[in-house]
Amino acid sequence: MDLDFSPEDTAFRKEVRHFLDENLPEHLREGARATPGVFVEPDIGSEWQAILHRKGWLAYNWPVECGGTGWTPIQRYIFEKECALADAPSLPVLSLKLLGPVICRFGTAEQKAHILPRILDGTDFWCQGFSEPGSGSDLASLKTRAERQGDHYVINGQKIWTTHAHHANRIFCLVKTSQSEKPQRSISFLLVDMDQPGIEVRPIIGLAGDHEVNEVYLDDVRTPVDHLVGEEGQGWTIAKFLLENERGGACHAPKLLSDLSRIRAAAKGEPDGRGGCMADDRTFMARLARIELEAQALEMTELRVLAEMAKGLPPGPQTSLSKMVASTLRQQVDALAMHLYGHAGLALETRRPLYGDDAPQPLYGKEAQLAAPRYLNSRAWTIFGGTNEIQRTIIAKTVLGL
Repeated sequence: MDLDFSPEDTAFRKEVRHFLDENLPEHLREGARATPGVFVEPDIGSEWQAILHRKGWLAYNWPVECGGTGWTPIQRYIFEKECALADAPSLPVLSLKLLGPVICRFGTAEQKAHILPRILDGTDFWCQGFSEPGSGSDLASLKTRAERQGDHYVINGQKIWTTHAHHANRIFCLVKTSQSEKPQRSISFLLVDMDQPGIEVRPIIGLAGDHEVNEVYLDDVRTPVDHLVGEEGQGWTIAKFLLENERGGACHAPKLLSDLSRIRAAAKGEPDGRGGCMADDRTFMARLARIELEAQALEMTELRVLAEMAKGLPPGPQTSLSKMVASTLRQQVDALAMHLYGHAGLALETRRPLYGDDAPQPLYGKEAQLAAPRYLNSRAWTIFGGTNEIQRTIIAKTVLGL
C-alpha cells in the first residue's frame, strides 16, 4: 500500500488547515480541550456543526446524492486528523455518523428528504435507543415491543445508556415487532419523536460526575408507520450496518497521537519528585513511547481499512480490531496522564462544564484538572459500541474463521 499522499491530497490537507485556522474559534478549541467526556456538550458541538454546514463539509461520510462531500476515504482521514490536531469539537456522532448513513442506505425517498436536511441544520438532535437492562452485549434479547395499531406503532419498554437523551428531540430505536424463533428476525428499526407523552428520561451520572447517558422509559409511545426504516424484521441487518460505521471507517489514532504529543510536551515541565522532570524518567518515557508506537500501528491499520474502502469495499469486521485496539489505547493514554500529574491529578472536579467564564478554577493546572475525569470516563471505551469481549468474538469468527 502506498502511504504517500497524492499531490491532490496534499493540497486538500493545506486547504483544511487554512480553513481551521480561519474558522475554528479559540473558545471552541478551549471547550473541546476542556471536555473530559466522550461527547462534547451541544453548546460547542452545535456551533461547530453550523460552521461546517455553511462550508458544506458537515456530511463528509454521506454519499454525494444525500448531500455528502464526495471526499475519498483518505480525504476523510485527513480532515479528521487535522480537526484532532486543531482541537476541534467532536460532531454529533449519533446523527451524522450513525443515523445519517442508515437513512441514506435504507430510508425511503420521503425519509431522506425530510430527515437528512434536519440533521444537517441542527433542527433535530438524535439519540440512540439500542441497549436495555440485560440486553447490551446480547442485543438480540431486547424486550422493548412495538405493536402496530392502524397507522401507528405503539411502543412499550426501556432503553439504557442513552447518550444525550436529555438534549435530544428524536430517538432511533430497535424494537420487537413480532415473535420469531430467531430473535434477530423480530427486530425493527423505528424513528420516534421524544417530545410526546409517555417518554421519561432519567439521568445516569457517571463516575466523574458527567451527565452523558440516561435511562429512557417508553409507555404507550406512538410513532407513525412511515417512521419504520427498512422493512419489519430488518432491524438487525440495519443495526449491524450502523455498528460497522460506529466501530470503523473512523480514525481514532490521530486524536490518540495528538493527546500523546501533549503529554510528551507537558512531561518536560512536570517534576518527577527527584529534582528532575518527568521527561527524564526513563520508565515513564518508555511507557509513553510504547503506547505511541501502538497508536502509530493503529493508524496504519486504519489507513489500510480506508484504502480498502477507497476500492469500494465495505469496512467489514476488521473494524472490530480497530475499535478494540483504540479503546484499549484510549484507557492507557488517560492512565498515563494520571501518572504524569501525580497527586495534582487526583482531585476530581465534578462541576461542569470545565470551560467558559463560570468554569471552576483548577487547583494546579487545566490538564491536571482534566486527568481524573478523563481517566474515569475512558473506562467506558471498552464497553460502548460493543465490548472488547464481543469484538474478540467477531474477530475470531469472521476474520480468523475459528
